[in-house]
Amino acid sequence: MKSTIPDTGVPIAPPATNGGDRQEASLHGEILLRLRDYVVEGNIPEGGRVPERQLCAMLGISRTPLREALKVLAAEGLIELLPNRGARVRQLSQRDLEELFDVMAGLESLAGRLACEAITDAEITAIEQLHYEMYGHYLHRDMHGYFQANQRIHESIVAAACNETLKTAYANFAGRIRRVRYSANFARKRQRWAEAMREHEAILDALRRRAASELSDILFQHLRNKRAAAIEHLSEPQENAAASS
Repeated sequence: MKSTIPDTGVPIAPPATNGGDRQEASLHGEILLRLRDYVVEGNIPEGGRVPERQLCAMLGISRTPLREALKVLAAEGLIELLPNRGARVRQLSQRDLEELFDVMAGLESLAGRLACEAITDAEITAIEQLHYEMYGHYLHRDMHGYFQANQRIHESIVAAACNETLKTAYANFAGRIRRVRYSANFARKRQRWAEAMREHEAILDALRRRAASELSDILFQHLRNKRAAAIEHLSEPQENAAASS
């Protein structure tokens, strides 16, 4: 899996700015981005402890900024902070996944319906550009770039719904399944990645036509299909272990 974490201890270089506060905020944002990608892309196993010393060496930072970033990831639901014992990647059961994906399916379905009522031509054009960017990553088998563009498309549709309550609820749940949403693309029993691309083509087509009910249904089914792939991928290591025993 491609990761934004450097293999060697190359420190994150803070950008040259005149404002100390802006420089610190930018550095914090880059640490958070790289750390989030590292966790989402499966570099630490489910339920695994976060290797703080190793991450500090790879990022070229001290424990303090790392732990500040870990607090954000804990608030997003990606990791759990253990009192006096560091942090570990949050482990979700099959039931957890089923419930979370169903809630996300409902939220994205509603977002699609509302977006069709409020979205501007400029916003549709921006989403189209993200779609073609995502398709380029798909053709080059670049899962990291694909996933980043994919998430921005879904977030853009939610933003276009112009409903702050919906946006807040979506952000709250999105972080909790971001990691498994990424890994679902690797489900082996189905060509989930190609399937997801076809679904996104249908999403874009319905959005262009502002077909609210149609887009709502497509987004709901899109998340249901993602849920099935995620649960399938979750069971694969167990199946492989059983087969080899």
